[in-house]
Amino acid sequence: MQIKGKVALVLGAVKGIGKGIGLALAQHGATLVLTRYDWEDAFESMENDFLSSDSEHLIITADLRSIKDIKRVASHIKEKYGRLDILINNIERGGWPVVHGEYTEDQWDLEIETTLKAKRWVFESVFDLLKNAKEAVVINISSIAGMVGRSGPAALVFNDAYAAANKGISSFTETWARLGAPNIRVNEIMLGIFDTRHARGTRGWREVLTTDEKQSLIDHILLNRTGCVEDVVKACLFIVKDAPYMTGSILRLDGGYVLAGEKIPPMPKGIV
Repeated sequence: MQIKGKVALVLGAVKGIGKGIGLALAQHGATLVLTRYDWEDAFESMENDFLSSDSEHLIITADLRSIKDIKRVASHIKEKYGRLDILINNIERGGWPVVHGEYTEDQWDLEIETTLKAKRWVFESVFDLLKNAKEAVVINISSIAGMVGRSGPAALVFNDAYAAANKGISSFTETWARLGAPNIRVNEIMLGIFDTRHARGTRGWREVLTTDEKQSLIDHILLNRTGCVEDVVKACLFIVKDAPYMTGSILRLDGGYVLAGEKIPPMPKGIV
């Protein structure tokens, strides 16, 4: 898909990964619809950066836990453009165990509603707009928390509701790929330990984790570093631009975290 002239909805674009993806799409000539809600201290920076991109863009403040707000976003897109070519389904909230401690009901609900429920209702609300496009692409952003849960070094940063929600996203990816075929490709990028989410650029990394705890996470990554925004941007652009035969797939972008827990021993001599 050529990105120039395409209409893209990027959720969670106020900072970090969502903002990075939005700015990259802007550089390639996309028309953007961007959502934000939390992190009001970053609103001005977001506005300035997208203004500087010289892209056509619309910023909507919406609580995507609310189906009413989701439908309002979809209505804006329908009225202004009549179609949607690209959906970056990037919305999540995950409370770190080392920050939040024992669950409260409100924290549990926040993680499920933001990470799982919102993604589902956004897709349903814009599905007809995606069908109106000649070809469309959906990218669900998820986490390896759905694979590893609250275990090993990741137990510092992945909690149970967040893990369960991310497990569910992969089911959505496969179901939506079936629903959208052949004109809507739906894929998933499953993130590992990434800056602005579970590493640098977060309060937990800066104020809570000890040096040894941070190192334990890095030591569990084959590439010996945390992921950065640019890593996700490159993966998104690949799926949008250069993967026309890819749908229903899960791209695990974790630097080898999932694999690093087990070592490869020397080959035994055998007995024959």
